[in-house]
Amino acid sequence: MNDAHGIVTIDTGFQRPNFDAAYLIVEHGRGAYIDCGTQHSVPAMLDALSWQGLQPQDVDWLILTHVHLDHAGGAGALMRALPNATLAVHPRGAPHMIDPERLVAGATAVYGEEEIARSYGEIAPVDAARVREVRDGETLDLAGRPLLCIDTPGHARHHLCVWDERSRSWFTGDTFGLSYREFDNAHGEPFVIPTTSPVQFEPEPLKASIRTMLARDPVAMHLTHYGRVGDVARLGSDLIAQIDAMVALAREADGHADRHERLVEALAVLYIDRARVHGSPLAPEEVRALLAIDIELNVQGLEIWLARENAAARPVQVRSSTPGG
Repeated sequence: MNDAHGIVTIDTGFQRPNFDAAYLIVEHGRGAYIDCGTQHSVPAMLDALSWQGLQPQDVDWLILTHVHLDHAGGAGALMRALPNATLAVHPRGAPHMIDPERLVAGATAVYGEEEIARSYGEIAPVDAARVREVRDGETLDLAGRPLLCIDTPGHARHHLCVWDERSRSWFTGDTFGLSYREFDNAHGEPFVIPTTSPVQFEPEPLKASIRTMLARDPVAMHLTHYGRVGDVARLGSDLIAQIDAMVALAREADGHADRHERLVEALAVLYIDRARVHGSPLAPEEVRALLAIDIELNVQGLEIWLARENAAARPVQVRSSTPGG
């Protein structure tokens, strides 16, 4: 898809069709990618470039919203094909792009070596000289087109979103949730759910990040999962309400031996009910199936957040220094 503002939606092919998007912005014969999928996505990324009449040397930027592997796993491989590009990334994410060893080890511990190879391929480093750490409020220039980057914690502490004034839209990574086209109702209206992600979910910063984006009165949001959506005020309100509901469900399940299972079921019921009210054409069992991985990841994110909350709430014991204390 190529819109009137030179924005191309690229299906990276990760997991299934219409699941994981990257974007190419074209301005006066120059290009900027936003996110890039995995190593397996590199051919699709380069094909999108050629369809716009551009060559790899015409790309100035590869901007990463964050360094989770479905967004950034192919950055090293793609940068090898882009001789003039600079990789722009949050300061907290930059070290992981230059030396992805910890990133790979963490993902391997969760998914195993075979799954990493199958889903992500090679996770290659990026030359430090080609990496630019992007601070909150910094603007990148694409042939005179300003791309404003802002710090958007909540999903991850190394997350940024990109404001494109030309199209009055945000490139949101995972901050503005997930919106799969299968859930659109008969009027074409999108359905959205938050994504917590292990291990840095923080509900209040996430809600604040959503409100910051809405404050610019955007026409659209470009989500990684998946594509361009409008009706952003409604979606933002839905996201904030669901974050609060998910936190309440996590607190309710806390302390039970089967907390994980309770939360999986509670989130499934929450999303099924909201999809039904939205007018989604999917049956409840289809909602469960399509959101199964997302529900599991959201539960993990909530549980890790609960552990931090519970640890912070414990009174600190101070050892007495008096005799006999």
